[in-house]
Amino acid sequence: MNNAVNHGHDDAIWSGTWVAQRLGVELVGDDTLTDLLGLALRRNPKRAHLLVSHVLGKHIPQFPSVVHGHGFALGRRVRELLGAEEAARAVVLGYAETATGLGHCVADGLGAAPYLHSTRRPVAGVVSAGGFEESHSHATSHLLLPEDPSLLVGDGPLVLVDDEFSTGNTVLNTIRALHERYPRRRYVVVALVDMRSAADAGRLAEFAREIGARVDLIATASGTVRLPDGVLEKGQELVARYEAEGAASGDRSSAGGQGDDRDADANSGPRGARGSDDARLRREVRPATADPQREADRTRRTRPPGHITRVGLSWPRGLPDGGRHGFTPRHRARLEAALPAMAARLAEAIPEDARRVLVLGFEELMYAPLRLARELEQVVAAEVRYSTTTRSPVLAVDDPGYAIRSRIVFPAHDDPDDGPGERYAYNVAGGGFDAVVAVVDSVADTRELHAPDGLLSQLAAHTPHVVLAVVPSYVPEPLYVAALSEERPAMLPDPLRGPAFSSYAPEEVGWLLQDLSDVTLEAPTEEREEAIQSGGAHYAESLPVEYQPSEQYQELFHAALETSAARIAQAVGVVTDTVIAERSPRPVLVSLARAGTPVGVLMRRWAQFRHGLDLPHYAVSIVRGRGIDANALRWLAAHHDPRDVVFVDGWTGKGAITRELAAAIGEFEARGGAAGFDPEIAVLADPGSCVRTYGTRDDFLIPSACLNSTVSGLVSRTVLRADLVGPDDFHGAKFYRELAGTDVSVAFLDAVAARFPEVADAVDGAVKELLAGDRTPSWEGWAAVERISEEYGIHDVNLVKPGVGETTRVLLRRVPWKILARAGAGADLDHVRLLAEQRGVPVEEVGDLPYTCVGLIHPQYTRGATGADGTAVTV
Repeated sequence: MNNAVNHGHDDAIWSGTWVAQRLGVELVGDDTLTDLLGLALRRNPKRAHLLVSHVLGKHIPQFPSVVHGHGFALGRRVRELLGAEEAARAVVLGYAETATGLGHCVADGLGAAPYLHSTRRPVAGVVSAGGFEESHSHATSHLLLPEDPSLLVGDGPLVLVDDEFSTGNTVLNTIRALHERYPRRRYVVVALVDMRSAADAGRLAEFAREIGARVDLIATASGTVRLPDGVLEKGQELVARYEAEGAASGDRSSAGGQGDDRDADANSGPRGARGSDDARLRREVRPATADPQREADRTRRTRPPGHITRVGLSWPRGLPDGGRHGFTPRHRARLEAALPAMAARLAEAIPEDARRVLVLGFEELMYAPLRLARELEQVVAAEVRYSTTTRSPVLAVDDPGYAIRSRIVFPAHDDPDDGPGERYAYNVAGGGFDAVVAVVDSVADTRELHAPDGLLSQLAAHTPHVVLAVVPSYVPEPLYVAALSEERPAMLPDPLRGPAFSSYAPEEVGWLLQDLSDVTLEAPTEEREEAIQSGGAHYAESLPVEYQPSEQYQELFHAALETSAARIAQAVGVVTDTVIAERSPRPVLVSLARAGTPVGVLMRRWAQFRHGLDLPHYAVSIVRGRGIDANALRWLAAHHDPRDVVFVDGWTGKGAITRELAAAIGEFEARGGAAGFDPEIAVLADPGSCVRTYGTRDDFLIPSACLNSTVSGLVSRTVLRADLVGPDDFHGAKFYRELAGTDVSVAFLDAVAARFPEVADAVDGAVKELLAGDRTPSWEGWAAVERISEEYGIHDVNLVKPGVGETTRVLLRRVPWKILARAGAGADLDHVRLLAEQRGVPVEEVGDLPYTCVGLIHPQYTRGATGADGTAVTV
């Protein structure tokens, strides 16, 4: 592949010609200067002109090998300057937003140097190690947020990297601020271009003497910008005029307009390039606000279903997404090892006939997309280019002598600290890209990104294929450690986590429960059943004695797991991808303890495997007849957007919990609780046709239903009893540490997760089919339960337990009267038949049963009774 510099413009015309002709701006210096830089105009009260780098990978799509190569070469020059010993002690600091990737590349060339870049994104819970101002930028404040504060401590060289070195003010501000706190003997300033005037060059030397340190400078090329008097005012007037003409024309297309030549000096200026028309309006894509219907019609035309594809990178767990909090040589080695597999996943999503592909990074997230693009260059036949979105507003003019020929305008999508605003992607519209791979971090994977006027939709208007890849946003503290939380209710503690509570790893799930492990709550099954049916107690006020499976039953569990692991894995993938596609790009999983919790953990693992997402997951209590834990909802609302919360359960039976949750959420809001919680449950299996979000509607054996706590993190059912749970408490549960010897909770998760790779393609197909089909709940399960309740003289739907999961649970926890089994049901019922035999419960085969099986509890239960009239039967 040709890796010569190519900045996407007519090579015969310098991309600074248009500005030079109109404002009289000149670049004077090295012969290579105009190969590296073009010119544009921007809305900025401090500096109207903008030096646009051809090799930075920010505004102009460039070969990723060229972008990385320039930074790497600068790093090698720094290494030569310092010598091996000093280079080994160096730290590299890059500037947000344009030089975050360049700084990484310099660190790569330097060798074993750790890297940190400044940021304009505050991160809750991370203390700033310093900050400084950038004088000419539109957004000036920089923060330094290293995970390890000692990164900036020491007397080794500090290498400061920016894309251009113009007045030197930014570097002076940085060194002055850091030298006061972390003094050192040597600094090296690195830039693609050194554009200082002679006076500014002298200032740097004077400053070095002032602080008593050595300051060196390395640049790829050097020169100066000659600005005539009044250039700022003239540039501002020119920008205002072009923007007004663009607004007046109503032009929102990528084509740009044509007009007559009205500039008297159109044929003057450096290099004698031809003039362009003032009326040749910029290519700009901006959401229409005056006519919402027109915008909706445009969106439907330009974003057909399936146009945008999401690809899971399988980003290595715990690997930083960049240098915001520090990036060490160890991190670099991990990234290098993972890049081939991640690039291969991207390559699979790019059409084989694509000739030109753009990898588009996101503001400060430059290095990860660059390295992915560089790796993609090696594995696809298409020409690969790289650039990134930006905060910087620049005038676009569709002229080959101008550096910014088109721009896409879209709303910020990372909830910026300075509030909402416009963001931009330059030279993408009209770039002839057959596919665009948008790489963002998970903080930016928001509703705004996916909105009709968001970046993805805007890109879809200009390329046949948009691929989204999300890199997990690295936070120095684990996501499950609470940071600053003034909104947290004072009486509500943080979630319980393993290993102190449950056998799950701490990041797998946080339990919004209180630990009642030291309280005796168990009662014999028959005694509990009698108390429950007599009205003397609610089932949530006590716990059944934990069933200890026989060796035969454990063998049955493992055999069932081996048989059904792939089937479960596919259902997990389908329900998770459906949630991400329809409910939230970064859902907060909230499983209904405890049957939903293994499913929630598996969904979290799938999101990590397939999409590189590190989703929060909590478990909460919901009790039939009592509702969901309102304090848990309050905690969730204080820490997350309720609209992102997705409730998760294992399966549906007749849909009682589905209805219970909907009623409970309505009551919570009516009493002044936070609005926005969606009561629709996402389930692994929906045999009762009670929900829209599911992995399958088949009624089959889910092995986690075969056991109690030993497949659910050793956590009991939840408990709600007035003497134990006060008005400001979470519901309770127990952690059965003593059962650790028979615990298969993690083994179950690992066995299913191990099958993820083999079902990935099947999941993609199933999700597409599911999203295109009619999933309206029919509630046929509820109708069947009502029919069975009447036919068998029970007259209480709560005593009919439909489906394999519910039947298994009633055999483990209650005293069933009989089991109805669909005629011809096979191995899915082996464990049910075994449990029924052990409990002396008859199994009756039924021909027209909509479920694989149904468990029945007799309404006139007395201890030991299983007969039709409720009297004791010898078994």
